[in-house]
Amino acid sequence: MPTSVRLDPETEALLNRLAHTQRRTKSDILREALHRMAQDEQANETKQGPYALVADLIGIAQGGPDDIARHHKQAFRDLLASKQRR
Repeated sequence: MPTSVRLDPETEALLNRLAHTQRRTKSDILREALHRMAQDEQANETKQGPYALVADLIGIAQGGPDDIARHHKQAFRDLLASKQRR
């Protein structure tokens, strides 16, 4: 099915250069570019974010103070002091 595309001079020159160096038609170059863009988009949709990658690990640890994030400096000082006493 014929489709018309308007290109700026820079993009047209790029398309011409690619078609010439790869010895392919401009249509082939454009088709491949569209297919690659669609594959990239699909791959990005299936990628999981950082939370999804570790969601099954969150909350499995047992023990330890529950406020360590807020009081980490004091906890570290206490740890050092207990090691010095040994």
